[in-house]
Amino acid sequence: MTAKGRVLVVDDEANARSALAELLEDEGYATEEAEDGVAALEAIERFEPEVVLTDLKMPRMDGLELVSRGKAANPSLAFVVMTAFGSIETAVDAIKRGADNYLTKPLDMDAVSALVARALETARTASEVRELRARIDDKLSFRGILGDHPTMQRVLKRVSQVARSRATVLVHGETGTGKELIASAIHHNSDRRDRPFVRVNCAALAESLLESELFGHERGAFTGAIGRRKGRFEEADGGTLFLDEVSEIALPTQVKLLRFLQERELERVGSNQTIAVDVRVVAATNRDLRAMVEEGTFREDLYYRLNVVQVDLPPLRARKTDVPVLAQAFLRRTAKENGIEVGGFTDEALRALMAYAWPGNVRELQNAVERAVVLCEDDVVGPEHLMEAADLGIRTKGDELGLLVPGATMAEVERLVIERTLDAVAGSTAQAAEMLGISRRKIQYRLKEWSGEDPGPEDE
Repeated sequence: MTAKGRVLVVDDEANARSALAELLEDEGYATEEAEDGVAALEAIERFEPEVVLTDLKMPRMDGLELVSRGKAANPSLAFVVMTAFGSIETAVDAIKRGADNYLTKPLDMDAVSALVARALETARTASEVRELRARIDDKLSFRGILGDHPTMQRVLKRVSQVARSRATVLVHGETGTGKELIASAIHHNSDRRDRPFVRVNCAALAESLLESELFGHERGAFTGAIGRRKGRFEEADGGTLFLDEVSEIALPTQVKLLRFLQERELERVGSNQTIAVDVRVVAATNRDLRAMVEEGTFREDLYYRLNVVQVDLPPLRARKTDVPVLAQAFLRRTAKENGIEVGGFTDEALRALMAYAWPGNVRELQNAVERAVVLCEDDVVGPEHLMEAADLGIRTKGDELGLLVPGATMAEVERLVIERTLDAVAGSTAQAAEMLGISRRKIQYRLKEWSGEDPGPEDE
């Protein structure tokens, strides 16, 4: 029969602890005994109890020190302190050290049974909360951002550095690269993590509504304003405001946003009362704001206020080695959520995933894998499931790389890989060399060779 829970009994009086352990075993608990605090710490590590019943006065290490050290090692562990020297002072001290409750000797077994059951419930609840919090942390912190490619590692290093500051951040990247995830990671790893993280999609709101959404409004400020309303800046007070698609903010609203970034103050629509709020702004865009400044559609002063620190997210095609990692993660999650037993991808499917350019980036990959898993009737996802999942343009035959392998020479494969990598990094030989793990001189030599120029001696 499964025990109701694990209880460690700690007392320097052998008869007393043995009798208590036996009574608890009769109640259905699994028990172990320890003669003092030192032995108890060893037993805690070995036995992994959920509740510890400990005497207060013991040689070598007393009950209060055991509570302090035990709680430090495992905050979910419940302690009940027992003593024949009952007093308000010792009770308060025990609770301050982390004890969950307090008993005086001689013990009332009904009271002991009730307290152990309550302490066990408290310990399990605390453990569940810690586990849930760990899962949330894993999702929101850097561990939730998958990517071993050097370009992503550089991004995560930049995010780690900027998260600890109060600087305004501009996240730039193509649609689907994970800009909101990066913004969440910046907030979650900052000293504002316990305050609100408020999101606003600036492209989803009409110009007439966006100003009110951001800064709030007073009653009667416009038709339909039947009452005062706080804006997103006020909602995010003390925390972080994420402005997605910031490039879509109209020029009049840009003026008010600039004023806030300069003064850290705002006025609701229809009011002249100044309100000070403490908000960190993280903005994101898939457009070239510098070019918009030159076109006159985005204020130059606002651009510099937003772009204190810029984080550039690479497109998925520039970090192809992350595709299998991301795909496997999406597959496991989708299979678990839908109760589908799919173990992974065939080699052909992985090659197809790697060959595709993913113009929709990580979001497109996620959607494709989710649909493929739902449509899959086998133990593993094959290329035929990816073909059914969406019009991805994935081809196992006819793809340029597919025509080369097998049957291509190493020189042909080398040229294709270098040229594709250069395309992905906008022709930067330095970035391409880092991605491929070869020297910049090697790439420059090959480019001259393919263009018909005399490259000179190849010197690695």
